Amino acid sequence: MTSLPAPQWRKSSYSNGTGGECVEVAELAGITAVRDSKVPAGPRIAIQHAAWAGFVGALRTSRLD
Repeated sequence: MTSLPAPQWRKSSYSNGTGGECVEVAELAGITAVRDSKVPAGPRIAIQHAAWAGFVGALRTSRLD
């Protein structure tokens, strides 16, 4: 059995590092994993890369107001 490397989680560049409301993401094979930075061992969701890119793109252009 091959073991997979641990995900490299990263916070948004908008995070101020004071423990606010942040999400963390990790790029995995074919998916983007998302979790709550305040509860790193808690639930995570997995989203296909294309769907995540579309969501982030919509946020950047304020299409989700």
